[in-house]
Amino acid sequence: MNRPLRHIAVFCGILTFALLLRATWVQFAQNDNLANHEKNRRVQIEAFSHPRGDIIVGGKSITGSKKTSGTDFAYKRTFKEGPMYAPVTGYFSQAQGGTFLEGVHNGILSGNDDRLFIKRTLDMLTGKKQQGGDVVTTIDPKAQKAAYRGLVELNAKGAVVALDPRTGKVLALASTPSYDPSVFAGISREEGRAFERLRKREDKPLSNRALREIYPPGSTFKILTAAAALEHGVVTDIDKPTGARTPYKLPLSSTRIGNDVPDSNCDKVSVKTGMQWSCNNVFLDIALKVGKDKMRETAEKFGFNEEQFIPVRAAASSYPERLDKPQTALTGMGQGSLTSTPLQMAMVTAGLANDGKVMKPYLVEELRGPDLTTIEKAEPHQLNQAVSEDTAQKVQEMMENTVENGTANKARISGVTVGGKTGTAQHGADVTDERPYAWFVSYAKTPGDDAGESPVAVAVFVDPSNMDIPRSEIAGGKLGAPIAKAVMEAVLER
Repeated sequence: MNRPLRHIAVFCGILTFALLLRATWVQFAQNDNLANHEKNRRVQIEAFSHPRGDIIVGGKSITGSKKTSGTDFAYKRTFKEGPMYAPVTGYFSQAQGGTFLEGVHNGILSGNDDRLFIKRTLDMLTGKKQQGGDVVTTIDPKAQKAAYRGLVELNAKGAVVALDPRTGKVLALASTPSYDPSVFAGISREEGRAFERLRKREDKPLSNRALREIYPPGSTFKILTAAAALEHGVVTDIDKPTGARTPYKLPLSSTRIGNDVPDSNCDKVSVKTGMQWSCNNVFLDIALKVGKDKMRETAEKFGFNEEQFIPVRAAASSYPERLDKPQTALTGMGQGSLTSTPLQMAMVTAGLANDGKVMKPYLVEELRGPDLTTIEKAEPHQLNQAVSEDTAQKVQEMMENTVENGTANKARISGVTVGGKTGTAQHGADVTDERPYAWFVSYAKTPGDDAGESPVAVAVFVDPSNMDIPRSEIAGGKLGAPIAKAVMEAVLER
């Protein structure tokens, strides 16, 4: 064989060897990835070849599966009271994939989870169709309904989160405007167009405002400012005058910040009175005295600066590291560069109501197999002792006084001890041109034999940018408190 032919033979041999190596790599090393790739048509056909398991609220399924025709996909997902529960379930679509619980627990719902391997194998041997398991949520259906209905009646963009402070269970998780996941659960062109219409809407119905959006928390953050001041010894007596003048002059600045109530209500008053009337001067002053590092340390103990997984991911709320003195003071009233999700403010409120113990929030009570056997059961988990019991109880005293005698009076429930705090948060570069956000946080204590325990803490957020009301009516006490009250009553009735 002459030299050119030898070269060609060697080259062809190398190519053949490379092809064999590649084929081996694809068939063995990449087998699982390719077999389960989301764009593998066979994987998609298999995913919709049988009914899914269900998501359960209050012992009843809020999802289902519907037989389809004219497509390779035999079943598509259905949702009961879809808009109300969309922030919990997310969507599961033949074209768009899955989100929230539908996405996070797709393995259980589809029956493909490794923990269902034995069941799946037995079904295959007996010729039985594959079955999915169920996801049992912690949601209280009456509390969820009260939260969603309250936001819908306002015709507002907003969110509500309710937690059980003792365990961290998520009792309500609402976001508006919402959407019906059933509308685009299939793969038809019309369903694709329906999804695109939702995706392009300016009011962002697909966005989960309770978990994924961050906002300045406004005066609701004053409960954390008070806790930080007590915990670090800046305030030792909640009834002692602070000496903080109003209007308050920010350090290193000519800016003066006033209050929504007369100066006589706030000038030099105690922290308790400052909470009662939401006096900005008091909380600007004590945040400055606590300092940015200790303020941030306290905020982080309540969960700030970390994403939360419930198991759906929630965005991290932010207490920034680099702040000058004016910015530090502004965080005391929940403004400046401070941001929070509604979930985070519910965690702060729940932690204070639970004597300083912050419990990890969780949305799933139990994962069940198709035969209803328990695969996984949630257990309460303490994240932090954010502040001492004494500090938490002093903040409770102030919040309860604010409901009885101050700006949070619309959250009163007859025969029940309620603590609350209003909030109005400015946003935008020119706040005079922006309609402020309205916030309200509260908790209720169980009356009777278990008096002192708090079975519910609520955070309500309202963005009134699309509401037809005068600016003077935009306040947490007016917009958020009635919703919080309804949610608390729903839980207490249970």
